[in-house]
Amino acid sequence: MSTSPRTGGGQLSVDLSVVVPAYNEQDRLAPTLDAIISHLSATEAAARWEIIVVDDGSTDATAEVVAAVTARDARVQLVSGGDRNRGKGHALRLGVLASHGRRVLLTDADLSAPIDELERLDKALSDGHTAAIGSREAPGASIERHQHRLRETLGRAGNFLIRGVAVPGIRDTQCGFKLFDGDRAREAFAASRLDGFGIDVEILRYFHRSGWPVAEVPVRWSHQPGSKIRPGDYARVLGELAVLRARSVRRADVLAVLGFLLMAVALYIGRWIDPNGRYLPDSLQDQNQWEWFFAVTADNLVHFRNPLFTTFQGFPDGVNLMANTVMLGLSVPFAPVTLLLGPAVSLALVMTLGLAATAAAWYWLIVERVVRHRGAAFAGAALAAFAPPMVSHANAHPNFVVLFMIPLIVDRALRLCTGARTRHDGIVLGLMAAYQIFLGEEPLLLAAMGMLLFAVAYGLLRRDVARDSWRPLLKGLGIAVLVSLPIVTFPLSWQFFGPQSYGNIAHGANSGNSPLALLSFAERSLLAGDRDRSDALSLNITEQNAFYGWPLVLLALGIVVRLWERPLVKALACTALAAAVLSLGPEIRLPQTDLVLPGPWALLAEKPLFESVIEGRVAMICAPVLGMLLAIACERLAATPALGTRYVGFMAVTLALLPIVPAPLKSVERAEVPAFFSDGTWASYVDTGAGETLVPVPLPDPGNAEALRWQTTADFGFRMPGGYFNGPFGEDRVGIYGAVPRHTSNLLRDVRYTGKVPVIGENWQAQARRDFAYWHAGALVLRPQPYDEQLREAVDKLVGRPGRWVAGVWVWDLHEGD
Repeated sequence: MSTSPRTGGGQLSVDLSVVVPAYNEQDRLAPTLDAIISHLSATEAAARWEIIVVDDGSTDATAEVVAAVTARDARVQLVSGGDRNRGKGHALRLGVLASHGRRVLLTDADLSAPIDELERLDKALSDGHTAAIGSREAPGASIERHQHRLRETLGRAGNFLIRGVAVPGIRDTQCGFKLFDGDRAREAFAASRLDGFGIDVEILRYFHRSGWPVAEVPVRWSHQPGSKIRPGDYARVLGELAVLRARSVRRADVLAVLGFLLMAVALYIGRWIDPNGRYLPDSLQDQNQWEWFFAVTADNLVHFRNPLFTTFQGFPDGVNLMANTVMLGLSVPFAPVTLLLGPAVSLALVMTLGLAATAAAWYWLIVERVVRHRGAAFAGAALAAFAPPMVSHANAHPNFVVLFMIPLIVDRALRLCTGARTRHDGIVLGLMAAYQIFLGEEPLLLAAMGMLLFAVAYGLLRRDVARDSWRPLLKGLGIAVLVSLPIVTFPLSWQFFGPQSYGNIAHGANSGNSPLALLSFAERSLLAGDRDRSDALSLNITEQNAFYGWPLVLLALGIVVRLWERPLVKALACTALAAAVLSLGPEIRLPQTDLVLPGPWALLAEKPLFESVIEGRVAMICAPVLGMLLAIACERLAATPALGTRYVGFMAVTLALLPIVPAPLKSVERAEVPAFFSDGTWASYVDTGAGETLVPVPLPDPGNAEALRWQTTADFGFRMPGGYFNGPFGEDRVGIYGAVPRHTSNLLRDVRYTGKVPVIGENWQAQARRDFAYWHAGALVLRPQPYDEQLREAVDKLVGRPGRWVAGVWVWDLHEGD
């Protein structure tokens, strides 16, 4: 290694520079310098050395002590750090920049790590590392005299945070005994900005980001009295760490995240005009359902009730909330927002911020793993998060919109393949997977399918990588399972075996995508949307799970053909193709023909977990895959020197993406909650102490769940039968949407949809009394709606007397005449 230019012409190179920061060290500095000089003089640690002591504004005789040593040995130098104490970071920066050594050793003035430990660090540097840092936490380290227990605890907690946000993999960043390659140390310290104890983290982060290998070496260490570290310094280190993290963020990354947030707000702008007073009609009844989920979770927490079960809907059987994707991972932390601002605002925040966070997470993954060009990564992440199927689910399904954990899980699985930190990455992956289960299990299953498809394709293309990866990957996955099981075992057992658990849910024979759906445009595509065609090719407007449009499919095909030589492109192409074919379902109906072919999904359709999956959703795997292909192509185009090629390429990208740019989601004015519920009038008709319920007419179900909002407005003051949820039906406990129907609920539902009142005699009245008793009904309530006159007529006949108009609704008090 060449010497630093600082040595100047003709000056002999210095083999080792020892930098010692000092602040009011008159009592401890002389023995330390004597020990260092004796060791360097008696050993072959350095042929030519220098000691640089930096006086950081000392108010005692520190400078005089150094001057006395310098008088005996001119290789000891004093550097003044100014008239005031600036901090360890400032002192180290001055000392390192004043050094000339091929190697630079940093050691504290108390010499807590003995100078003879230099040999261990030097060996690591000789083995090819650019830095060797002494560690009290690495295996083999020994602590002869411990610090106070509180100080050790704070130190370990700080190092845990540092590993997570700044320098992963290093157990002890703060031990004051470090050996660096001289030129690289001077470069890193010249670029540093922190003046406090956070300088250690800043320098190690610089080495980490530069790709310079760092070895963590176990050393002997002994706490010395007179430490200058005070309890407040731990907080200051964390503050400096936050500053360091903020400075490391690129402006392009900040702009990308702001761009995603603006895109999410633009998509939901109709709701944000008046979150409590606007409704997304294309959500069908799902907005009512999800607001209720957030509200009941907050109410359960406030009243210390089981968050996995409730009887506020579906009375008397109740609802298994864990089996209904209430997203406890967000509905619990957002409970204060729900209680303060209401479930409508809480849900709007979750879906808007969640969609932006999902895009930001895909952006981060693409930058880390696929391309370095920020603009290309932005384009790819925008497609991954705002693709037509994502926009379709954005109407109604936060569990398919808030997917920010999926890219993090993908990245952690890729880290496992390296085998570098299998145990650590396995633990983190297990925690991530557990948290994702509380956000949505089906997206996690689809993500696992996508990762498996990619792993198989890439493994076949790069067998050498597969051979090196499969063992650490399987070991890490095993660790992840062991970590996640204690967290999720009880909630999952409650979901599958607890009260109101159910088996598979049948979604019908047409829940797979038509091949035409992959090439057509979704209803909310700004320029090319076709409501009639998309309705004909999908289950409903919230399940437009494909609709990428033929221009984008052609663009992806062109990218794959042009960049076919890259294994990553081949593996992504295979993943997208396999996911698209699987999404066609167990039977593939060829368009414009009567020909039906067996689909590969038939192999999975009856298997546990897969039996309840809407197979058309598998096409959502294509969104991030297409986003990555787009990012690769854009980076390649940006690097192309030929202006004409770049113009044509980016024009093709623009023309392929423009047709699927989403329009803002539709919103309409929401019906007011009747005063009967908002002003508490209902309480005069329902004896909740006796377990009575309030029965909306008709009973709430997946076709009309507005009554759920009445209940949340009344702060869950009453329970009600019926509802919009998933529950069991029959002895086989097959999953259905809504409560198990009864004769009276079926009658009222039929009147609502047809406007026809059947002949109601004594048999119907007797059945109604039995159903009212089963529901513990205290009153029936009907608000104005289509066919309300027919509904009133039916209820009058069932109850045997007319209802009364009270506070905006018709009420039948079942206590009258008792």
